[in-house]
Amino acid sequence: MKIAVVNDLQIALHALTHIVKGIPDVTLAWTALDGVEAVNKCALDKPDLILMDLIMPNMDGVEATRQIMRKTPCAILVVTATIEGNASRVFEALGAGALDAVETPRFEQSLDGTGGDRLRAKISQIRRNERITVKPTFDPIVTKLHGNQHIRRSPVVLLGASTGGPQALATVLRSFKQPLEFAVVIVQHLDTAFVPGFRNWLSHETGMMVRAADPGELAVAGTISIASSNRHLQFTSGGSFIESDSPAEALHKPSVDSLMLSAARTQLFGVAALLTGMGRDGAAGLLALKKSGWATIVQDSATSVVWGMPGAAVQCLAAEQVLPIDQIGQAIQTALIRKPKHV
Repeated sequence: MKIAVVNDLQIALHALTHIVKGIPDVTLAWTALDGVEAVNKCALDKPDLILMDLIMPNMDGVEATRQIMRKTPCAILVVTATIEGNASRVFEALGAGALDAVETPRFEQSLDGTGGDRLRAKISQIRRNERITVKPTFDPIVTKLHGNQHIRRSPVVLLGASTGGPQALATVLRSFKQPLEFAVVIVQHLDTAFVPGFRNWLSHETGMMVRAADPGELAVAGTISIASSNRHLQFTSGGSFIESDSPAEALHKPSVDSLMLSAARTQLFGVAALLTGMGRDGAAGLLALKKSGWATIVQDSATSVVWGMPGAAVQCLAAEQVLPIDQIGQAIQTALIRKPKHV
């Protein structure tokens, strides 16, 4: 695996390259001091992963991410010194195609830095993830009416996303008519340190209050809840939230699959949508929900930053509809209207 490091601070650049060189089977591709240099070097020598700083002269990490993903796309991990001050830029970068974000290790005492293990864990996770670019080989199936008996008075909308997810989620939520007559539950692959800022950012972007999905609470109409810890968010048989470390082998915590599979085992009913993202998380869960009577939707390849998670769902025939991002919100509301009335 070849990794490039982009950072305008020499001490951070030196320490990050030290960490990269210490990872087995990893080589340092190149370094850059700003976004312009990163874009140019990536065009000449595309690495497997870029560790991208945010605040830099000439071109910041957001614009560099945007240009790299447009010209020579590759995996990008945002590495930023502060969370609170850079929250909006972090989510812009994630919307532009960065996979995730992590705090820059602190280097006061050693080159490995406090937090170096977290960076190594993120790199390891990205190495294990699989980028899927397979295109659909069949026409999307139009959403059909469901004759399922598992109906609940308050329907639930489940949304799963990863790479490019923040902007996609904001687009879907903004299209919902208010007040919401259903509950929304979200799993977005994101380092837990950034989740509180993400909730605030999403609330600001959509004009809706977005809360943490706390254990013991119910997904009730009018609420938007996000998985907010490094444990899996699941539903109990009674429909309340619970957090779990199982399955321990899951690549992502929280996992979209874990949430959706748990919902398929309950009396909950609604619509599940899988948005842009790298890997396969959510495909198995979406298929289970489809089999249990939920309406299922995935984002199309053209509007996805990475068509991994949605593409995997299409491959296993879990998607009833494959739609561009700006049509998914309306399709969710239409599916909820068309569902049979509760008994």
